[in-house]
Amino acid sequence: MAQFVIQKNPSHWVSHITAAVVSQPAVRDPASVERTNLLNMAKLSIKGLIESALSFGRSLDSDYPPLQQFFVVMEHCLKHGLKVRKSFLSFNKTIWGPLEIIEKLCPEAEEIAASVRDLPGLRTPLGRARAWLRLSLMQKKMADYLRCLIMRKDVLSEFYESHAVMMEEEGTIIVGLLVGLNVIDANLCVKGEDLDSQVGVIDFSIYLKSEEDDLDRDGRNLQVAAILDQKNYVEELNRQLNGTVSSLHARIDSLEKSNTKLIEELAIAKNNIIKLQEENHQLRNENTVILMRIQHPAETSEDRAITDTDMVVGVTSVGQLRNDRETMSQTRSFPMSFVTSASAAPQYKLIKDISF
Repeated sequence: MAQFVIQKNPSHWVSHITAAVVSQPAVRDPASVERTNLLNMAKLSIKGLIESALSFGRSLDSDYPPLQQFFVVMEHCLKHGLKVRKSFLSFNKTIWGPLEIIEKLCPEAEEIAASVRDLPGLRTPLGRARAWLRLSLMQKKMADYLRCLIMRKDVLSEFYESHAVMMEEEGTIIVGLLVGLNVIDANLCVKGEDLDSQVGVIDFSIYLKSEEDDLDRDGRNLQVAAILDQKNYVEELNRQLNGTVSSLHARIDSLEKSNTKLIEELAIAKNNIIKLQEENHQLRNENTVILMRIQHPAETSEDRAITDTDMVVGVTSVGQLRNDRETMSQTRSFPMSFVTSASAAPQYKLIKDISF
């Protein structure tokens, strides 16, 4: 408090008193303080949940402490400034009313609202609201659904007072922070969990960090960085291997096509070889006939017919030719008058010339 000395002149000490009163800080609105506190708690809860979930490295379950505290903080944010609704028997103050109305504002939320109403074992509206929050987180749609609600101030005014978090700027900021939760995966068993009797108390101890906690967090951050580096290396290596496999598949396809083409060309070449061999054999036979006729041009037509017959037999079968030679050898043993006949002498000479 400002110090001043009372002087004899009244005007001087009155001015000092006025200055001291003005220098005192203005008293903040309690509702504004509550909204700021809830906003800060939401920031800490969402940030802690994302960091711990990424370091955790797998899907979150219902027993995960940061996740439980997140639901407690969201429940307090939704309860702030909630109007008391009169029912037939008692007063009702629950967050299920504004959450249930979302299905009329966002058609995509009809399925989740129907699932909550069909869940067995939920007896209270608060239990249904807690189930709705868990299902929307698993669907990664919580931010989208609450954005549809917070944009309709006319609808919110039926459930909240004008100073509530959902009616002020803090609510919009909280809904924007919820978008970051889409990076985590949660596997929550809502059906068998007792959501009606849970007590929602914020545990501030998990948000109060010491130096040892900071060191542990730095160590975890280094581990996470190393794991991310390994993950990036493996992904890059996998990408290169996929490229190599794709190029090898392309080469295999090209070689298969070339092999098929070569097989077809080989078959064509074999057919051509067979045809050429047949033509070569035929030309050899014709050449043999021509050579025989050139070597014996003085033969008569009758002798030529006999010679052609013997030649064909000799060309087509070597064994038959040998038989003919044996036959001619036996002919030599006959009397000379028979052997020296005009028709036998040329035949004997021909067979002797073509003997092997």
